[in-house]
Amino acid sequence: MDHIDRSLLALLQEDATRSYAALGQAVGLSAGAAHERVRKLRERGVIRRTAVDVDPAAVGGGVLAYVTVDSTSWMGDTAESFAALPEILEAHIIAGSASVLVKVRTATTEQLQDVLRRIYAIDGVSGTRATVVLETFFERPVSPLTAAQG
Repeated sequence: MDHIDRSLLALLQEDATRSYAALGQAVGLSAGAAHERVRKLRERGVIRRTAVDVDPAAVGGGVLAYVTVDSTSWMGDTAESFAALPEILEAHIIAGSASVLVKVRTATTEQLQDVLRRIYAIDGVSGTRATVVLETFFERPVSPLTAAQG
């Protein structure tokens, strides 16, 4: 992946509705060449999907919590159990005192409590600890431009 691919990715992250002509112009390529590069980035799995960024609070997801999950066994085989709970947006096996970290969004703290009960019911789960987010300073996507500098 070269600097042009990284620039195209950054532009698409800002606005995925940009035309190939506008993308090409921004990086010094023709519309056709920009289209071909984007197609190849999709084929290689660099671009995993194109999505709309929705305000969670506007659609009933104003309560954000990160939950660490303790277990009595290896949790790698329970990914489907976490995925079956629609309030869980992300689930990660982690190193440290807990086994899994999940990101949960609900409309109310009562709904969060229900999700915690359902997580606790997953086979192998021995405990949970929730941290409720009061305010988000910022969120940012992975930057293809700064990742190249590492």
